Amino acid sequence: MGYAFGSIPFGLILTRLAGMGDVRSIGSGNIGATNVLRTGNKWLAAATLLLDGLKGFLPVYLAWQFFWDDLGWVALFAILGHCFPVWLKFKGGKGVATNAGVCFGLAWPIGLTYAAVWILMLVIFRVSSLAGMTAVVAAAGASLYFGPTVAPMTLAIIAALIIWLHRENIGRLIKGTEPKVGSKS
Repeated sequence: MGYAFGSIPFGLILTRLAGMGDVRSIGSGNIGATNVLRTGNKWLAAATLLLDGLKGFLPVYLAWQFFWDDLGWVALFAILGHCFPVWLKFKGGKGVATNAGVCFGLAWPIGLTYAAVWILMLVIFRVSSLAGMTAVVAAAGASLYFGPTVAPMTLAIIAALIIWLHRENIGRLIKGTEPKVGSKS
């Protein structure tokens, strides 16, 4: 269930419906909201962000209601579906927005921590990758105090995966060449 929800490529669907072609042909080649923003359409990027968050939230919320024993697996597989969708030859996004939804699904204080750290880092540094990586680590830490017992291990695994998927961004951060949100480079 988590993988099925997570694998819906909203960024690709929305950009195609808007007549903007294949979002994978620009920027990072990913299907996530940050790359959709590179099309210049802020509304499509915001819609992608919200829908990618929803596809993380909804399966976790349903697991809370019906499949409690599988909650951690559902959360993890929602992220795996987004990052490695079978429909796109296993090349998707980096999981930041989908993980925000997962965090809100696990426990709202974890989700609020995630959102607050992401927004704060984005406002201060204007670097999407840095904001996302910081937020995933903060959420894993917050899960030690809030949410179900499966949350810390699940979110630690997800954080490790998301940071690994950002390894090229980390290299550019170290070199000082990582693009800022809103910049032309």
